[in-house]
Amino acid sequence: MKAVTIQAFGGPEGLAVIDLPVPAPADGEVLIAVEAIGVGGVDAVVRSGALAAYGFREGHVPGSEVAGTVTAVGGGVDASWIGRRVWAFTGVGGGYVEHAIAPVEEILDLPANLPAADAVTLGGSGVVAHFGLSHARFTPGESVLVRGAAGSIGIMTVQLAARAGAGAVAVTTSSAERGDRLRRLGATHVLDRSGEGGEDAPAGYDVIIDVVAGADMSSFFARLNPNGRMVAVGAVGGPPQADFGMTMMAAFQKSMSFATFSSATVSPADRRAVRTEQFAAAGRGELETVVHELLPLEQAVQAHRKMDAGEVFGRIVLTP
Repeated sequence: MKAVTIQAFGGPEGLAVIDLPVPAPADGEVLIAVEAIGVGGVDAVVRSGALAAYGFREGHVPGSEVAGTVTAVGGGVDASWIGRRVWAFTGVGGGYVEHAIAPVEEILDLPANLPAADAVTLGGSGVVAHFGLSHARFTPGESVLVRGAAGSIGIMTVQLAARAGAGAVAVTTSSAERGDRLRRLGATHVLDRSGEGGEDAPAGYDVIIDVVAGADMSSFFARLNPNGRMVAVGAVGGPPQADFGMTMMAAFQKSMSFATFSSATVSPADRRAVRTEQFAAAGRGELETVVHELLPLEQAVQAHRKMDAGEVFGRIVLTP
């Protein structure tokens, strides 16, 4: 089968298409003939080598989110899964392939009216957006700022906050055109990447959901209201400055808080319940999935170049 691996850490040119044997599912696993692969920001971070200290090595197959049809099951797995279309989380890698392995507890039936490309655009990002807002203790009427709103996680956070009755939903983004698209999805105020601009935008926010992190993250503490909460749900801009917490300490009397959030801390049952509801909502047209572009698996390098250049609004999907 065709697979994409990281042959050399660094830029997109370090990705290469190779041939690998079709794997066999072990106990508790299924084999999926892949229709769609979600290309996420974390894939680019892994490809860059920034996470090598966490055990990622050259030769790694990136990708963690696929959709397709189950073709085989391992020991202890109900054979009735064979032939069913599913969304699947493959783990920290293994998604950029024609045939993917996934644990049976990390697969979910696809609604008949939800295309595979939409599933891999929503499956991971929707859960992060939902539980990220929950982690921030968001309540209806509060103001929310989504930093880095043009990716799939940001887009879902905007929609969920608006649906839940946020008093204001501000976004940071790189262009007026993207701002207009985010307004159609529920944003009420559009700011530039530094958090400036936005006519009549709130002076402060009760909740900031940050997909970016990076060196400028600490500057956004100044935009939190008293008792405001910032939750970092991603780090596509790299890690923050080592002393970023000093900014909070300097504003001690505002009682601000900061947290990170990973969906790995949510139980599989809770992730499944939220994902099932969101897939159904998307099928009914109540949530909008934004697929930036469909590209063949062999064009993974081009997909990563587009991400690195900041051209992507929503999610690129690879198709074997």
